[in-house]
Amino acid sequence: MPDTAPIVKSVRKKVSDEEWAVRVDLAAFYRLVALNGWDDLTATHLSARVPGEDAFLLNPHGLFFDEITASSLIKLDYEGNVLMQGDYPVNQAGFTIHSAVLSGRPDVFSVAHTHTRAGMAISAQKDGLLPLNQTALRFYNRLSYHPYEGVALDHSERDRLIGHLGTNKAMILRNHGLLSVGETVPEAFNVLAYLEKSCQSQIDALSGGVELELPSEEVCEHTAQQFEKFSPLGHRDWPGLLRKLDRIDPSYRD
Repeated sequence: MPDTAPIVKSVRKKVSDEEWAVRVDLAAFYRLVALNGWDDLTATHLSARVPGEDAFLLNPHGLFFDEITASSLIKLDYEGNVLMQGDYPVNQAGFTIHSAVLSGRPDVFSVAHTHTRAGMAISAQKDGLLPLNQTALRFYNRLSYHPYEGVALDHSERDRLIGHLGTNKAMILRNHGLLSVGETVPEAFNVLAYLEKSCQSQIDALSGGVELELPSEEVCEHTAQQFEKFSPLGHRDWPGLLRKLDRIDPSYRD
């Protein structure tokens, strides 16, 4: 008998049109993370603000990312109070990280955190992300680092986390993983995709065992500024990504 995802009752009629649109985009983000192999069983988390409310959406702790739907997302406020929940609890480490970033950065709409192999590997390298290629140069002098403090259950870490993120849109959590933010859900996905590919390419380059060529500081900064001129990125790709998901499994829209 084939396995099926848990049946979640639709909340479409209980939320505004604006919130529903964000729910669909965020559920798509979860599915894309799973599709790319960036998920980690039921660990890690993605979030987005609820338009017009002092609240945000987070995944239920117990569903895999390829099971997330628009209706299964948990709505909670920045004090941790659950405003709309299904059959699964809140990921407490997820609340710590996402409440910190969303409350500390009014310009941020969506946040993503992953534990990928490449991301964790680079997070353990003392030099961090190197300016090895065009993809990585997007983050030249625009990438933050946060030292490891253990599993993110201590709410006092929130101030330090947001302090280290500063005004950047990407951060490496030392000995832990990656974090991206965006002014929209598509941008948060795009930042994460670029950061993940940058980490993967660095692991590939270092594994060659040969001397690496690095662009000059002037070229690195010039390239980073070129990326900034097109910010926020990701919106041109997003409709195509949704079409891809719809061909595979459109249940994220439920």
